[in-house]
Amino acid sequence: MATPTSSSEPATMLEDWLLHLRALGGRADKTIEAYRRDVSGFLGFMQTYQGAPITRQHLQDIGLREMRAWMADARERGLSARSLARALSAVKGFFRWLGDMDNFEATAVLTVRAPRFQARLPRPLAPDKARALIDTLDVQHDTDWLNARDVAVVTLLYGCGLRISEALSLSAQLTPLGESIRIRGKGGKERLVPVLPVAREAVDTYVRLCPHLSPGGPGPLFRGVRGGRLNPRSIQKAMAATRLQLGLPASATPHAMRHSFATHLLAAGGDLRTIQELLGHASLSTTQAYTAVDQARLMEVYARTHPDLGPPPTPPAK
Repeated sequence: MATPTSSSEPATMLEDWLLHLRALGGRADKTIEAYRRDVSGFLGFMQTYQGAPITRQHLQDIGLREMRAWMADARERGLSARSLARALSAVKGFFRWLGDMDNFEATAVLTVRAPRFQARLPRPLAPDKARALIDTLDVQHDTDWLNARDVAVVTLLYGCGLRISEALSLSAQLTPLGESIRIRGKGGKERLVPVLPVAREAVDTYVRLCPHLSPGGPGPLFRGVRGGRLNPRSIQKAMAATRLQLGLPASATPHAMRHSFATHLLAAGGDLRTIQELLGHASLSTTQAYTAVDQARLMEVYARTHPDLGPPPTPPAK
């Protein structure tokens, strides 16, 4: 079983690489920590595989045999194809940097193919289900301001495409909300997001009822029962109770509201570049997943309405 490396030289190289990534910016702290775990695990395996502390020269000499042994070990330990592909991507990034630093070609590492896995498509709610969920959230608590709070948070997720962490990081100083808000997303990337009137009204109602804040006041916008910053678990629990009442699937989570925002916008004619900017995706390929969702839904409609016409035609690429 692979263990984190204890060899000082590779560990120092790993930290130098992570420092380089931080200096470039655009990497979230969680991403950096994931890179550290993945590459440290790889180095630990190579140390065990070599039977001795590894050096820079050992790393330069790694070939396909060593890479295949590492990947086989990872799968035997139960690592999924998706997780292994992520770890391989981190290892390749490390070796690409190391090759530049030490002036060698890390061909054996960089040419290894990641294991195939089925990409998981976003699972949005239908528009009527999204509206029903928000309406039902309004009766989950015995206290009006808590109901108004949950409705305001989820309306921002669905109406603005925010991540729950982004919604809960909003400051009370932003209230009353204007026609747009500036959001700091993953990796510190900022974006300007329009705020629909229904979202502004939901937040205004919450602010008016909440006993712990006033418009434009200090501190976080969304508060817990005792006035502290709201924990995302509270919204997750409220949505879990609501989806049970409505008979919705377990995939109806806070993040599904963000998926729903993007999918419904695309279905209404929104272009991918605009949706990418609104969601704060670094890569257009991430946003393109919603195209697949839209096409899958078209195929479902086709199958329901034309059951006797055979398989549907392949939709044109967007």
